[in-house]
Amino acid sequence: MSNRKLIRPDLGEKRAGEPRAVTRRKQSPPEQTNAEEFYYLKQMAARTPMVVVLDNDEELRGWIEWYDKGAIKLNRHSGPNLLIPKHSIRYLFKEEELRRAGRRRTPGAEGEGEAEGG
Repeated sequence: MSNRKLIRPDLGEKRAGEPRAVTRRKQSPPEQTNAEEFYYLKQMAARTPMVVVLDNDEELRGWIEWYDKGAIKLNRHSGPNLLIPKHSIRYLFKEEELRRAGRRRTPGAEGEGEAEGG
């Protein structure tokens, strides 16, 4: 018997000819989703009555006429129109939410704690 030499192809040469599969890193979510812009534009177009609660618990009622990166302009029926810096707003919601919450209350629920104080 003779010694046979096994001939193996050089895998490095084969791989060099093929394009490598690029592993892509998962992209981070975008910083700007435009959700705020969409919400403001929708409320402005419908002139939705809004309630704006400030950091000092003051409630302002009106509709949003204008907004930008740092402020919103609130038009009001009773009182002057206001330019409110966004950093002073705790939250805002549709005035309609107050009416919905009022209907959900059960009768007699408002005076429950008064009997104990006497």
